[in-house]
Amino acid sequence: MNGDSSSIRRVAIASFIGTTIEWYDFFLYGIAAAAVFNVLFFPRLNPTAGTLAAFGTFAVGYFARPLGGVIFGHLGDRVGRKAALVSTLLIMGVATTLVGALPTYESIGVFAPLLLLLLRLLQGLSVGGEWGGAVLMAVEHAPSHRRGFYASSAHAGAPAGLILSTGAFSLCALLPKEQFLSWGWRVPFLLSFGMLVVGMFVRLRLRESPVFERLKNEQRQERIPVLVTLRHPANVIRVALLRCIDGTASSIYSFFAATYAVQHLGFSTATATSGNVVGGVVGLFVLPVAAALSDRFGRRRAYMTFVTFATLIVFPVTWLIDARVPALFWLAMALGLGIANYGQYGTVSAYFAELFPTGNRYTGASLGYQLGGALFNGTAPLIAASLLAWAGALWPIAVLVMVSGLISLITALLSPETVKADISSPPTPSPSETVQA
Repeated sequence: MNGDSSSIRRVAIASFIGTTIEWYDFFLYGIAAAAVFNVLFFPRLNPTAGTLAAFGTFAVGYFARPLGGVIFGHLGDRVGRKAALVSTLLIMGVATTLVGALPTYESIGVFAPLLLLLLRLLQGLSVGGEWGGAVLMAVEHAPSHRRGFYASSAHAGAPAGLILSTGAFSLCALLPKEQFLSWGWRVPFLLSFGMLVVGMFVRLRLRESPVFERLKNEQRQERIPVLVTLRHPANVIRVALLRCIDGTASSIYSFFAATYAVQHLGFSTATATSGNVVGGVVGLFVLPVAAALSDRFGRRRAYMTFVTFATLIVFPVTWLIDARVPALFWLAMALGLGIANYGQYGTVSAYFAELFPTGNRYTGASLGYQLGGALFNGTAPLIAASLLAWAGALWPIAVLVMVSGLISLITALLSPETVKADISSPPTPSPSETVQA
């Protein structure tokens, strides 16, 4: 869909700001799960069991994401992309702020982890609907030859959110340990309320997708988008499997690695979590370049290049981590997270949206993306912690990442190229699949 350049830039900036806030909130929980929640919300468990329990609540957010994709995908495909995006941001901001105000196990006993679980569930539902809407707004506003580049503005919110959440948490971690565990860890969560206000201001000023407006004006919305999507599930499965390497590697690098660095390498929390900042900064530069390459050379070719790189560097990254040198640990995060992970993440910015027709694009892309998140992102830290407890070394985790890369590569080989797909004209649905607006 072509439009004037200033309008497209405004949409891209709005997508970036909104997803940055959403991912700040979502990643913040994962960082705190590694460093704080095992102590404050699961104090009666031994350190290993406490870490597993904390990562278990972390995983719940990912398991809720497919449901969030269906709920907000329905809203986005029936009412509008903008309405869904405003809703997801509001829910995420409130849930994250409440985590910062939550009493610990010492104050209210077992209700503390239960409430933590509930708020993580709300976070998962919210981010489950966020990704699809933010990407679609950019894709459906952008000129066809730059869809990947403009869609990457939404994906760039992931490394930006990781940088901000890690930076805020690392600064608070510099407090004396007693103060940090008493109140310091809460500050980054409470800051989310201010970010929510900014994000709502930006989102409420956003213009609806012209592709969706055309669909709505022609009264061609799907009655139940998820049913239309599930009648042809191949692309949902395809998107989920293409996310195998992204989900597995990103969660291990972003969350598990920090826990490993603190508990097994003797790094301070600030040093360990700074690896995420390094990876995120590198990713901010790599991601739009990768997206632009996907516009020029095709989605599949660019994607497979970065996935191959991600698969081949796993063991070198492992050796850098186990060198027990902070600078080498940060280099490992720059390679594994910044270049390999965010590079291939950028190549699918528009790819997943292009696989689905307008009438169920929000639902289809979101369901596939979030199903992959639940299967791979959500389980990876828990599986990695279990493998480490079993082997006492990182090599099984490296094998896990390599296998995930092979799964994604095989899926890509069996997937179509979409870089020249026409997404501006909604297909003509049958009368049974439409509803009068």
